[in-house]
Amino acid sequence: MKLKSLSYLELPPTADFHCHLRQEAMMELCAPLVKNGGCDTVYVMPNLQPPITQVSEAISYHERLSRLAPDVTFLMSLFLHPGLNAAIIAEAARTGIIYGVKLYPAGVTTNSQGGVIDIEKYYPVFKAMEANGLVLNLHGEAVSSPPAAFAEADGAKAVTVLNAETTFLPQLYNLHAAFPKLSIVLEHVSTREGLEAVRRCGPTVAGSITAHHLWMTVDDWCADVFSFCKPVAKKGAGATAAGCFTQPWCSALVIGALEEAIDQGWVREEEVTREYIEGFLSGYGREFYKIPRTAEGPRIRLERRGEIIPEAVSSQDGSITVVPFGRGKEVLSLSWTRS
Repeated sequence: MKLKSLSYLELPPTADFHCHLRQEAMMELCAPLVKNGGCDTVYVMPNLQPPITQVSEAISYHERLSRLAPDVTFLMSLFLHPGLNAAIIAEAARTGIIYGVKLYPAGVTTNSQGGVIDIEKYYPVFKAMEANGLVLNLHGEAVSSPPAAFAEADGAKAVTVLNAETTFLPQLYNLHAAFPKLSIVLEHVSTREGLEAVRRCGPTVAGSITAHHLWMTVDDWCADVFSFCKPVAKKGAGATAAGCFTQPWCSALVIGALEEAIDQGWVREEEVTREYIEGFLSGYGREFYKIPRTAEGPRIRLERRGEIIPEAVSSQDGSITVVPFGRGKEVLSLSWTRS
């Protein structure tokens, strides 16, 4: 498809299967912007403060989000922690709004201090998830080594932000081997090795890729604090909170990244078909999570109007300001239409 020659592109609504909407004032700013990015369905991450660990908490969070954005379908998840058991997993599956459980290695990213240290300890939970059809979402990074590890003489490879994803991949293989029928998502894949691992595992394992990871390399987050995320972008951090704000332009950013990839020769023009775009933005994720697609209903229209991502987005009262990823970049304008 010759993307740059098109004046507009009409598509089914996007489904974002890795979405952070935070809480309180930040949630009130971010949740109503979901539809601006072309999304009618989002899978919500549970790493709040405190994290969403109980079914009742997930239901309450779902209610707050739905009041802020009633036209959006919010798919909820639980934070993997020692209090989870088979009974809670079964209860979560019965709600019809909780679709999975998120595994964060302890301390690896924003609000993950109460995350997992020993994955095998949770095997009974994974068995229950497999039986109840819930998805295991993996923040696929090993925890960075302490500074002393760099001076060790035994030849052990220290873990840094640049190799944290590849170092974690044996855990993915182990989990898939132990629970071959468990649906697993390697979240926000940022390396070729991560993509290859997902493909090698087969149809019960999928990977998500964020809009900003399609654009960035290591130079971007090193030079710009507002482009810092975990996992960090690789080639081809201090106390900064990890995360990039893309929600109001997520569909447009993906299309823009494909255009850039064609220009750079990384992707052949004939590879970028309508089927591919619709699958990446919506279809593949809905199929994996068993979310039905409807042929009729609202659609999104992306067209060239010279829209520029602003330097900042603020709440109405000015109490919250967010700096978006790609600020100053020209993107396609999005509107909703009827099929």
